[in-house]
Amino acid sequence: MAESFQGSCLCGAISYKLLSPPRSLSHCHCSQCRKGHGAAFASYASVPRSDLRILKGAEALKSYASSELVLRQFCTHCGSSLFWSRSQGEFSDWISIALGTLDSTFTAHKQRHIQLASKAPWYELSDHWTQTD
Repeated sequence: MAESFQGSCLCGAISYKLLSPPRSLSHCHCSQCRKGHGAAFASYASVPRSDLRILKGAEALKSYASSELVLRQFCTHCGSSLFWSRSQGEFSDWISIALGTLDSTFTAHKQRHIQLASKAPWYELSDHWTQTD
């Protein structure tokens, strides 16, 4: 049986399952991710959209179009940021998972920091992961 990963929002109203390991882990420093997470950056990794199963609480999942191409999804009860995806174009068949919502153990051997031109001025990077603007 293939490895799967479980996740949920803060209040537990929404739970989900990933049928494949998340890939392309990135720590995004763009202003939208910072505001959406209330933190210096947001950590996401992606799976094919067909590998995400909402197990409970689909009715509590709210969508917000943060730009013409990007759809962000969160819990209407507790506000947890859960997913983001492109509505069209390249990678529109993938969905990115907010890694802080995973309940299963997940280890990524490769990570990267992105959108550093928007980095919070009070945060200093001190790890060895790849950095791109």
